[in-house]
Amino acid sequence: MDIREIKVRFSQSRDYTTDDVNALMDFVKKAYIFNEISIKEYRNLVRELENQGAVPPEAAQENSLIEHNG
Repeated sequence: MDIREIKVRFSQSRDYTTDDVNALMDFVKKAYIFNEISIKEYRNLVRELENQGAVPPEAAQENSLIEHNG
């Protein structure tokens, strides 16, 4: 499975397309959690999305203007 297939699956499940790598990363994580993709596919997709600029949610929160307690 590759990014093109993930984009197709994303658009089929959400009724819109996206090139947002962070949205695709969330989609890949949910697919793994629900056993729709293997750990090997998950790792490869995450690596590819990170190479395209995706950031983990924790890193995105560090740049947020909303104050976080924690």
